[in-house]
Amino acid sequence: MSARKIIVFLLLLVAAASSWYLVDSLSESEVIETQGNAVSDGYYLKSARILSTGNDGRLLYNIKADYVEQLNGADMFFQNVQIRYSPTAQVPWIFNADTATISDDQQRIILKGNVLAVNARGFDRKNTEIRTQYLEFEPDIYRAHTQAQVQIRIGPRSIIATGMLALLQENRLELKSNVNGKFVP
Repeated sequence: MSARKIIVFLLLLVAAASSWYLVDSLSESEVIETQGNAVSDGYYLKSARILSTGNDGRLLYNIKADYVEQLNGADMFFQNVQIRYSPTAQVPWIFNADTATISDDQQRIILKGNVLAVNARGFDRKNTEIRTQYLEFEPDIYRAHTQAQVQIRIGPRSIIATGMLALLQENRLELKSNVNGKFVP
């Protein structure tokens, strides 16, 4: 074996040992970093279904979400969320939104982004939809309200307003201001 081949062989050996050491040291720091982040004050869930009971202990509503995370404190943040009352509540409204935040006392749910509330047996027994970008929902007292612009569709009729109060158990809506409507006979 010539001196040149021995030098090339040694250089390759040093390069291989160096790359092995580099890969080994990088992978250890990744493991340490992951372990350091594993311990936190909150939690997260994917494809979650959360059940909530009323004061009597019976199922009141359920929440489905693609992602749930506990925020600082006890607030919970939801992505791609659907909220549905239980059949025993006899409130046929279904709420969908891009995001939702539940306060730590769980009395209020704030829905944001493409909020859609649907009732198949709505007003005048026609499919009823409420659309807005922001809605505060209080499921225990069957109430939803907003100061944002809302569009309400009842069958072929359409109403746009700024601000709304929905009393869900009474199947009643109160529009606050700037009410414009389109009614087809």
